[in-house]
Amino acid sequence: MDFGIAFASSTESWRVAERAEALGFTHAWFYDTQMLTADCFVAMGAAAVKTSRIRLGTGVLVPSNRIAAVTANAFATLNQIAPGRIDFGVGTGLGAMKLADMDEYIRVVYGLLNEDTVETKIEGEQRKIRFLNPEKGLINTKDPIRLHVSAYGPKARALTARHRAAWMCFVDTVDRGKAWLQEMHASWANAGHAADALYATAWAPGCVLAPGEKADSPRALAQAGPRAAVLLHRAADVAMTGWQNTSDVPEAVAAQVAGYLDVAQRFEPADARYLMNHRGHFVFVKDEERPFISAELIRRTTFTATEPEIKQRIETLRDAGYSQFVIPITPGTEDAIEDWGRIRKAFA
Repeated sequence: MDFGIAFASSTESWRVAERAEALGFTHAWFYDTQMLTADCFVAMGAAAVKTSRIRLGTGVLVPSNRIAAVTANAFATLNQIAPGRIDFGVGTGLGAMKLADMDEYIRVVYGLLNEDTVETKIEGEQRKIRFLNPEKGLINTKDPIRLHVSAYGPKARALTARHRAAWMCFVDTVDRGKAWLQEMHASWANAGHAADALYATAWAPGCVLAPGEKADSPRALAQAGPRAAVLLHRAADVAMTGWQNTSDVPEAVAAQVAGYLDVAQRFEPADARYLMNHRGHFVFVKDEERPFISAELIRRTTFTATEPEIKQRIETLRDAGYSQFVIPITPGTEDAIEDWGRIRKAFA
């Protein structure tokens, strides 16, 4: 089984990627979240120079933030620095862009990477574009760049299968992870692919608890709290903007979610409450949400548990058919990679 790490892109991300490579991790995933983190391609470029084996990917790129030609050029540039080690992770984002638009985006990016002349809409007009000087060695379009699609709904899974792409998802519980994988396998089979050809990746943030340590200890809160807070943010998105919520709210934490919603409804500015709602999103726990992030919420949304428990969960996911397990590392808790490195070693 492959093991990856993920992190908020920064000018120091290469240090985490370098250490992950030394610990035997196979993949490093960089967040493409403008206004929240640094630019992922700049961070990946530094990591490409500082590493030699670990794969580097966007986790995940949202097409509405970058035109396809710019993305293709960025990937081809990275591929020149780290030939054959680059992955294109893509998803629809919180606003859930249309799958047809993401499908078109993928078509253009890979058409350009294949050195095709591609026709696409630019500035409102259909135009033909292509890489003009790929043979000059400024970029690399020869080594393959693997596509990974973050997909949850049936149409998104069908798109993943149609592209014969790798598939990724966030997993909060083993049972949900197994159920989603079964659904993806059904979509994969419907597309006529062999079951063993599916590369499936489970993302599961968490904290490796010491014996007797609580799930909401300061250390666990720093490492796993930002993921737990995502449930609060998404619930507020539904209430304030009408965005689709892909995360169910368990009854056991409904009171915490309701409490946060009451606070979020008073965020300023009133016409853009989403700004404060998403402050710290998947990066840190902000003061306004801290009272609502309980041990139960962390347990329900992350793989926060003792080392034996976590190993057992990963083993179950591996046996179910997952190919890779990814652990997001939050800023300021980079030493957590040592805990996860021990777990990775157990599966070597």
